[in-house]
Amino acid sequence: MRLYVETLISADIDRIWQATQNLDQHQRWDLRFGRITALGSGRLRYSTLGISGTAIASGDRHAADGTRTSALRFGSTHPLSPIRSGAGYWRYLPTPAGTRFLTSYDYRPRLLPRRLMWWATAWSFDRLRLWLETGVTPERLLRRALAEVAVRASAVIAAGCALPLWAALTVLIAGLLWPPLPGTPAARRCLRHHHRHHRHRPERQEPPCPRSSSARSAPASTASTPSSSAASASGSTQERPASAPA
Repeated sequence: MRLYVETLISADIDRIWQATQNLDQHQRWDLRFGRITALGSGRLRYSTLGISGTAIASGDRHAADGTRTSALRFGSTHPLSPIRSGAGYWRYLPTPAGTRFLTSYDYRPRLLPRRLMWWATAWSFDRLRLWLETGVTPERLLRRALAEVAVRASAVIAAGCALPLWAALTVLIAGLLWPPLPGTPAARRCLRHHHRHHRHRPERQEPPCPRSSSARSAPASTASTPSSSAASASGSTQERPASAPA
């Protein structure tokens, strides 16, 4: 399965690179990973709720136009892991309005539905955006989101107890469809397809991501899916000491 998520962040590309490539910072905003640990030689271990997996960086590229790309392969043999294996990339594209930060990756699911995987990725991207644009920490943004969910749930329960059925259903639908507050992370703010019209849509389409030769040389125990890395106008692929799962 292939997923695509994109957002526009009003922040310098160097700041976004640091927040996404530094493992300590990455695990703060990415809902999909509770802990990420570097193993050396471009390898890392990630875990969530006690379920761990491994990953290997297939390289970074810095193009002459300022675009940056990092590619990764990942996988887990744990029977409860939602993903068997996968490969993908992060791309950073500077624009006059900010930096387009996007990911595209293929993965072999074990338990996790595709839509839930997309939601977790997109929600995390918007959490990153709010952190870098407003300065509100990822931890506080999570508490804010949980508080908003609690308020909505309380309103629905109260309506169910005090109002007629039709009115309670109306409150329930409104609670589900009403958009989150501007300062609360929301997956719906992210772009799902790169070709669909969106307020963050670029003026030109990005070319398909070619396969990375270094990814094919990665050990099969990490993941069985070949890596996808982004095309670069110039520069060579270099292995990173550590990076985070896409």
